[in-house]
Amino acid sequence: MSSPVKLGFGESPRSTVGIEWEIGLVDPASADLAQSAPRVLQALARDDAVAPAGDPGHAPQVTGEFMKNTVELVSGVCRTVGQAGADLRHLMDRVRAVTDPLGLELMGGGTHPFARGADQEVDDKERYARILDRTGIWGTQLIIWGLHVHVGIESRDKALPLMKAMLTYFPHLQALSAGSPYWAGEHTGYASNRSLLFQQLPSSGLPVAFETWQELEAYAGDLQHVGAVEGFNEVHWDVRPSPALGTLEVRVCDGPTNLTEALQLSALVHCLVEHLSTLLDQGRDLPVLPPWFVRENKFRSARYGLDATIVLDAEGNQGPVTDAIAKLLVELEPVAHRIGCAAELAGVRDIVRTGASYQRQQAVAAAHDGDLTAVVRAMLREMREGCPLPPG
Repeated sequence: MSSPVKLGFGESPRSTVGIEWEIGLVDPASADLAQSAPRVLQALARDDAVAPAGDPGHAPQVTGEFMKNTVELVSGVCRTVGQAGADLRHLMDRVRAVTDPLGLELMGGGTHPFARGADQEVDDKERYARILDRTGIWGTQLIIWGLHVHVGIESRDKALPLMKAMLTYFPHLQALSAGSPYWAGEHTGYASNRSLLFQQLPSSGLPVAFETWQELEAYAGDLQHVGAVEGFNEVHWDVRPSPALGTLEVRVCDGPTNLTEALQLSALVHCLVEHLSTLLDQGRDLPVLPPWFVRENKFRSARYGLDATIVLDAEGNQGPVTDAIAKLLVELEPVAHRIGCAAELAGVRDIVRTGASYQRQQAVAAAHDGDLTAVVRAMLREMREGCPLPPG
């Protein structure tokens, strides 16, 4: 038995929020991905005067990612989703000040509809080279983008109960955010191909439902002992505690194609964590599903999106995910008013009413005889406009 790794838990004010949004760089002439992140980041490094909307000392930033086709917008630590949105908008403007003169466009979504792994370049960092060597062909296929939402937790004791309870709402978040129906030029039949792609890596996917923090530390120690990871930050679960930051990090969502939906999805996560944290304070039981139902819900929401029928409770009762979302939004309305994101949460209904990203992408493809270049251009327009657009 290896020695456990001591995972401290950083100080983070209750229900503060931070957003990380991965976006792709696209050559508008070909609509294919551009391996230009190093050039963009070098240009940004020459101008690091960023005015955070959140807490001082936690400045928003633009970072690189695993592949050279991707940059990540990272908000500061904020009190509201609206503040985090202001950070992201500011960062987007800074990136466009570099990418527009370079003739590059920015694209959200869970994946690029037709880009191929063989054409992509991995960032030069030693850590990424090690991951690529370990993962082989799966590593080359990780042309995927997500939305990661951190919510502050004031006590380490809450981290694992909140993580397990959030898995009950996995299909709600996955269905609403699903935006990766195409892969390497093919229609996959999935609303979110990204979610199933990423779980191929052994330290990714659904979390292990540990009961105690000591079990988590033993797990981290075992993985480091056998060389599976170098640190807990390389455990990329769909929902995970972030010990260094003192947050719960929710990584379920496909990357949104526009800022409006990014903030709507972030508000839903923000409200859910605060709601569950309040239930813990009141001594009430949190909703928890058996792991086999959580796994089934992940598959169903990835496969069928907003058309999914999901498992609702431990007794195996089932119902449409859209009905479950509607009920949840009503339940969370008082929470949203309390933490200042009522408008963003209310906007989640627009996703259900007008269609999620995967549905808009499919509608564009159908209107253009399956031309995925048209799909990419529609995704670029949504990013530029900052809101979802009618497929026509």
